[in-house]
Amino acid sequence: MLYTLSKANYDEETLNFFFSHLSENDAVVLWQDGVLQAVKNPQFFAKLPRCYLLAQDVQARGLQGKLTAFQCISLSELVKLTAVYFPQVAL
Repeated sequence: MLYTLSKANYDEETLNFFFSHLSENDAVVLWQDGVLQAVKNPQFFAKLPRCYLLAQDVQARGLQGKLTAFQCISLSELVKLTAVYFPQVAL
């Protein structure tokens, strides 16, 4: 399954609930304001084996140097992920 997070205001309780449902076969993409979660709550995202940040959103928010522990992907790579991990759940 592909989980996409697009907001910066998820609280820790919501994230704990969300992560309790992840399996080893899932992937997470942080995009739009969701990339701010990697700065705000890195303890949730840095340990995930497949956590991706949309590069253009990281760049738009001036976070390039702050998120080196994460793999940034392009829009075309995001499209490829949607073919591999489905269905998609948008949070």
